Amino acid sequence: MCSDRPQTPKRDAVALALSSDKTVTEVARDLGVSPEGLRGWVKQAKVDRGEGPAGTLTSAEREELAQLRRKVRELEKTVDILGKATAFFAQDKMR
Repeated sequence: MCSDRPQTPKRDAVALALSSDKTVTEVARDLGVSPEGLRGWVKQAKVDRGEGPAGTLTSAEREELAQLRRKVRELEKTVDILGKATAFFAQDKMR
């Protein structure tokens, strides 16, 4: 769930959509949110509860994956810098 909206209203909207006899579109209209957005929140909430299709990432897994990807990029930069430093010092030593 990536957006600027606080998480509590999302949870409340999802709970209302799941417990209401109204359609997701009607609930979204009542709450002043987009139907597509509410549908996405409901779908992700179901995945987070283990009700989604196999292989679908939960919100926690998505966040962990994003953090790990950031860490990999950071480590790749570090390796690149160290490789350049090693080459520089190796050339300096050969002189």
